Amino acid sequence: MENREIERKWLVKDIPTDLEKYECHFIEQAYLHSSPTVRVRRDNDDFYLTYKGSKNWEGESEISHTEYNLPLDEEAYEHLADKRDGRLITKKRYIIPIENGLKIELDVFEGDLAPLVVAEVEFESEEEAMAFTAPEWFGEDVSRDYRYKNAYMATRDI
Repeated sequence: MENREIERKWLVKDIPTDLEKYECHFIEQAYLHSSPTVRVRRDNDDFYLTYKGSKNWEGESEISHTEYNLPLDEEAYEHLADKRDGRLITKKRYIIPIENGLKIELDVFEGDLAPLVVAEVEFESEEEAMAFTAPEWFGEDVSRDYRYKNAYMATRDI
């Protein structure tokens, strides 16, 4: 299934203290290729193979790209995850509703990427994305910083 994803991403300077009240997903991601991105993901008890358009690690990354998701079963996920490049990324993702029907996806990374915490917000248009004012608890906007792309973090130290 094709999906156009428009998102911005921030580092987080102050983690909300009431995370337990929000929906939480346990996510594992394994990257089979980084440019274009091919990954497998476990999202609680759901499994996917995802293809995202090409990225240039040497330059700026765009906030918009095409993404294709295909369902997998757990056996296929495990088989492909074992073939990954680099580290298996694990994180807890909290879904925090905000104004205008938007949602913050707050990723709290685990393992050797801890204590990294990143907030992402997806938008309907690039105009909406650029007009968005981030909450005070967000830090630096890293939307165009390739070092904070999961595919990059899977294969390199940050």
